[in-house]
Amino acid sequence: MERTVKGGVIRLIQGDLTELAVDAIVNAANVHLVLGGGVAGAIRSKGGPSIQEECNRIGGTTVGQAVVTGAGNLKARYVIHAVGPSYGEGNEDEKLHGATLNSLKRATEKGMRSIAFPAISTGIFGFPKDRCADIMLKTIRDYLDNEATSLKEVILCLWSKDDLELFSQNLNGLLPLEK
Repeated sequence: MERTVKGGVIRLIQGDLTELAVDAIVNAANVHLVLGGGVAGAIRSKGGPSIQEECNRIGGTTVGQAVVTGAGNLKARYVIHAVGPSYGEGNEDEKLHGATLNSLKRATEKGMRSIAFPAISTGIFGFPKDRCADIMLKTIRDYLDNEATSLKEVILCLWSKDDLELFSQNLNGLLPLEK
């Protein structure tokens, strides 16, 4: 499923984020930038040690922020490490908005044309998927609609069919098909 927003496309797919040939994939990172389990573990496993080595040199970042490294052996050119909130820590919606927005800003700063996100914070961080879909999709729509950006394609790559359906329903509500 996809929707066009002011010359850019928001696309929803089901699949493996680490297999996408885009300018950047987004890692659902922790503040220490340690590539542990989940999305980060898959990135570490498929991308090789150079990604973690770059993260170690950066040293960390704060919740709501995003930093860029190379992508090692991945098909993508870069990895944007976005630190989303843990559910229950406070100001989670604002922090998820920040992680999404700062990822889009890092991509624009490097002149990227395509970026692919997972559902940030919905794994071990426990963020509710419906709220995640709402916040991420609105942030992406507003960014494409209101900011000067090099981005032409923003993908949300969801792992399960249920997640894809949830995000699709949200995108339909946010940007209904014109008749």
